Amino acid sequence: MNTPASGGESSAELLRPEVSAPVHELVHESSSAQWLARYQHSLMGVFGTPQRVLVRGAGALVWDADGKEYLDLLGGVAVNALGHAHPFVTSVITSQLATLGHVSNFFTSPTQVALAEKLLQITQAPEGSTAFFTNSGTEANEAAFKIARVWGNQNAKPRILALEGAFHGRSMGALALTAKEAYRKPFEPLPPGVEHLPFGDLNALREALASQDVAALFVEPIQGEVGVRPLPTGYLKAARELTRQAGALLIVDEVQTGIGRTGQWLATPEIYGSGFSPAELPDVVTLAKGLGSGFPIGALIAVGSNISGLLGPGSHGTTFGGNPAATAAALATLHTIESTGLLGQVRTRGEALRKALADVEHVTEVRGSGLLIGFDLDLPIAAAMVQAALDAGFIINSPGPQTIRLAPPLILSQEQSDSFITALPKIIGAAQTPGESGTK
Repeated sequence: MNTPASGGESSAELLRPEVSAPVHELVHESSSAQWLARYQHSLMGVFGTPQRVLVRGAGALVWDADGKEYLDLLGGVAVNALGHAHPFVTSVITSQLATLGHVSNFFTSPTQVALAEKLLQITQAPEGSTAFFTNSGTEANEAAFKIARVWGNQNAKPRILALEGAFHGRSMGALALTAKEAYRKPFEPLPPGVEHLPFGDLNALREALASQDVAALFVEPIQGEVGVRPLPTGYLKAARELTRQAGALLIVDEVQTGIGRTGQWLATPEIYGSGFSPAELPDVVTLAKGLGSGFPIGALIAVGSNISGLLGPGSHGTTFGGNPAATAAALATLHTIESTGLLGQVRTRGEALRKALADVEHVTEVRGSGLLIGFDLDLPIAAAMVQAALDAGFIINSPGPQTIRLAPPLILSQEQSDSFITALPKIIGAAQTPGESGTK
């Protein structure tokens, strides 16, 4: 039986080929200027004015509505791990949507179970560990916040620690963990009990944990939003020991650093330093960004049965989290990274790119791991460099006035990397003299 649609047409009629036109035909072709004018009238201004109107991508390249090509060195902020329109990922998502797209969490699906098993394997989580799926990194950190609260309530530990410079998301619980005052102030009062310690200061951590009333410590192995700042060598390993001694959970946010971004499945072992063993895993790991190659998905790994049992039936949930399409996208992403040897390529390509950046005039420091890279300049021209880079055909990001962040697709070629290094001196020069940026 056909059910009438709102316009009087049946659902079957709406699906006729001549009616169900491709999306690009439904929205019509317009110039960037026309799209931006429409944007200003129809979207809330929380992101400011978009830098460009992008219409398609392939690999590490994207094109705007005016036909200009760009090398994407930001990757949707570390999201597009396999670049744009990856043929295998696209085919898997299409096939899954044509079979089963959403079922709610009253049910499960083979892709959901298989992805949980795969994530437990690659994170080296021990028996009794479990996964929880969300739609984003913020939601994964919200779930981690709840775990910390339950642990704290069960053990009379009301305090939660995070670090200065931290970014864990913008929803209210994740925002309480995020350190930037400009993000926090308009929405106070935030959930109470969160304190921010000086970044990388082990003495401050020891002092904070000495009272034995801390439920959890949240850390990022590399802080991306402040310009790609790795934890000092030995800090995370010491934090693992100190939190265990204090009966506090160690929760590591790998939303930006996980899933091959640093040339490892997780950045945690690398940041621990030498001698890491699975026994030193955090109690909770959160993931997102690159996990779905652009398809929205996040995940939380609860390490060990004691942590897995803290959130039971009815204590948390999500409508879309772990749906068949998202988990299929993540499985396709992990399979591609693993089967094509991308982890080793990321390490090699990232090391070469960091070395090349260090030799560029006006670059004072280069940080990061794999293809998560930040570099500082001797002039406060980072914002102008973003514009100059766009004019020259490159997408980059400025998390600070003298800092540039790069998080390109993991499939970035050596030729593409070299093209940016070749263009960088001119981009820096154009940023110092606005209006003189070149074209790619």
